[in-house]
Amino acid sequence: MSEILKCENLYKNYGAKPAINGVTLSVESGRIIGLLGPNGAGKTTLIKLISGLLTPNSGSLTIDGNEPGIKTKPLVSYLPDVNYLNNWMSVEQIVGMFTDFYEDFRPELAFEMIERLGIDRKERLKNLSKGNKEKVCLILVMSRSAKLYLLDEPIAGVDPATRDYIISTIINNYSPDASVLISTHLISDIESVLDEVIFIKDGVIVLQDTVDHIREEHNQSVDELFREVFKW
Repeated sequence: MSEILKCENLYKNYGAKPAINGVTLSVESGRIIGLLGPNGAGKTTLIKLISGLLTPNSGSLTIDGNEPGIKTKPLVSYLPDVNYLNNWMSVEQIVGMFTDFYEDFRPELAFEMIERLGIDRKERLKNLSKGNKEKVCLILVMSRSAKLYLLDEPIAGVDPATRDYIISTIINNYSPDASVLISTHLISDIESVLDEVIFIKDGVIVLQDTVDHIREEHNQSVDELFREVFKW
């Protein structure tokens, strides 16, 4: 497997306080990785650094050997933790916008998943339920042929049925050569699909390991170890 993401001694400060504090990590292709930590741990900041929305104060970050920028835009598909789409647009218009904007976007796949959900493509986003908005946002992200998918809290604040659909969409719609980095604090809901986990606290990586090794070494589930490490 090739290395898709590498961070070395990465720092990002907001004022005097480091939000990312000397992070060093490596992610190989073909993996589903959980970026796990409590609220305020630095998950969203790290994902924004990887996506290129933020610039580090120091250290290095590369995606498939390239620093975040023009070369990495086609490589990364990013789902933020807030709805960023125009509510006045219809689902069909949004799919059209993504088709125009991203060369690797697969509109036929997006419409297939949207229709499977029974969502009217002519419906405006503002008229959809919260769960269906979340599903549409994820479908758009997963309909790209990217090498690295960044999903920031994709299952927060939605009902269990929607969580199941989101998890199913993630595992069924990414290339075996790509990797998915999922930020969440809802460990038990996604543990079954993870290959690897990264624990982050106060901007510091406290653990990076495979799920299988955690179960063998600690005789615990990832959720149990997480609660122990973070004293939940």
